[in-house]
Amino acid sequence: MKTFKLVLVLIVFNLNYSQAQQKENQTTIKNNDTMKTFVIERIIPGVGELTAEQLKGISQTSCSVLKEMGPKIEWQHSYVTGNKVYCVYKAENKELIEEHAKKGGFPANSISEVATLISPATAEQ
Repeated sequence: MKTFKLVLVLIVFNLNYSQAQQKENQTTIKNNDTMKTFVIERIIPGVGELTAEQLKGISQTSCSVLKEMGPKIEWQHSYVTGNKVYCVYKAENKELIEEHAKKGGFPANSISEVATLISPATAEQ
């Protein structure tokens, strides 16, 4: 009887998890239809010298602004160099990127919409 109850609990858990994943995937697909990819260049002298803790703080600020702004803008990742940060975002429009920068206190020296993505795989097509 205990085995039966355990199996039943696992089945119910898996069904709920699958439904949640399916709903999340549908939202992601819907957002990807309307969201464009942008590369943002942020000139921040000495940013490459910041500590992990300082970068964490900056990331937390960015994430809290994004949470406040809602699902129409997403931070994908960033590349930190000596004096610049290159950020990849998905957003419905450039104005949302500008709003995020203003609210977060970040520079957005250049915002470019990505036209297409290429990689070594492109050479094989």
